[in-house]
Amino acid sequence: QVQLVESGGGSVQAGDSLRLSCTASGRTISSSEMGWFRQAPGKQREFVGSITANSGHTYVIDSTKGRFRVSRDNAKNTVYLEMNRLKPEDTAVYYCNTDPPEWDWGQGTQVTVSS
Repeated sequence: QVQLVESGGGSVQAGDSLRLSCTASGRTISSSEMGWFRQAPGKQREFVGSITANSGHTYVIDSTKGRFRVSRDNAKNTVYLEMNRLKPEDTAVYYCNTDPPEWDWGQGTQVTVSS
């Protein structure tokens, strides 16, 4: 059984940066495309970005391009989301999973951006 644990969130000011981590246990992520997702209050969970198994290709949604970057360390079984120049509209609970999601969701990590 795979367990995903997200961390690194917090309450920050607009323009600040955060680096989120997601570590998997119970299964290796090395052969999986991994993604980051977020759910804002009152909204459905949305896809944010992804990275291929060999880190050869990354993708983020338009609203985060130039600000967010997905990376991974397969040796640590961990995926990262580097977030720069944060905006209030980035406020959400952030989750990782395979892309598309196949594993049980973790508890997520809260990111709150104030103006």
